[in-house]
Amino acid sequence: MYKLLIVDDEDKIREVVSEYALINNYEIFEASDGLQAINMVTEHDFDCVILDIMMPKLDGFSACKQIKKIKNVPIIMLSARQEEYDKLFGFELGVDDYVVKPFSPKELMARVKVVIDRFKGPESQILKFKGLTIDVDGRSVYVDGEKAQLTPKEIDLLLYMVKNKNIALSRDKLLQEVWDYNYYGDDRTVDTHIKMLRHNLKEYRDFIVTVRAVGYKFEV
Repeated sequence: MYKLLIVDDEDKIREVVSEYALINNYEIFEASDGLQAINMVTEHDFDCVILDIMMPKLDGFSACKQIKKIKNVPIIMLSARQEEYDKLFGFELGVDDYVVKPFSPKELMARVKVVIDRFKGPESQILKFKGLTIDVDGRSVYVDGEKAQLTPKEIDLLLYMVKNKNIALSRDKLLQEVWDYNYYGDDRTVDTHIKMLRHNLKEYRDFIVTVRAVGYKFEV
């Protein structure tokens, strides 16, 4: 799940953008001024920052300049002004896109997706769920930045559950899909691997939820 920081001093704008961002499965963080945004970028890793220009304490241009010094994160600038100078100045600071108010929240979400895809690359399959990071292509899992020591089958199990996140999966289904149809194991095989997987995911073990009388699901 990608992390999105929405920075605007207008509560209503943050509320509307957050609503649409949640629909598009982003993890949402909010800031009401530039200084707060800088502090949050220092403490968290965001996949995109939506940043208003006209804000108290520190304007968007100044905040953008500082954020780019701290971390390489894509930024979409919001502004009520359409002057060409503002747009050019923003792009000189490293802004990835510029959206003029009033704007369509749906279009903004489309721009966020384009910016993130462009920043990470079209082939990127890095999934983030809080401090749990899954490199699909590299078949690697990281817990708070530290690589988890998973067996190949544990990785297969996790990837399949993540691919079908929020869907209850029976033990038989997991045996068929992860161990293949020719495997003659039983339910205990799945339970044992789930137990070890939870252990290796440490504080993020709760993403794997037991569904009574069914099996398990990866819930976000």
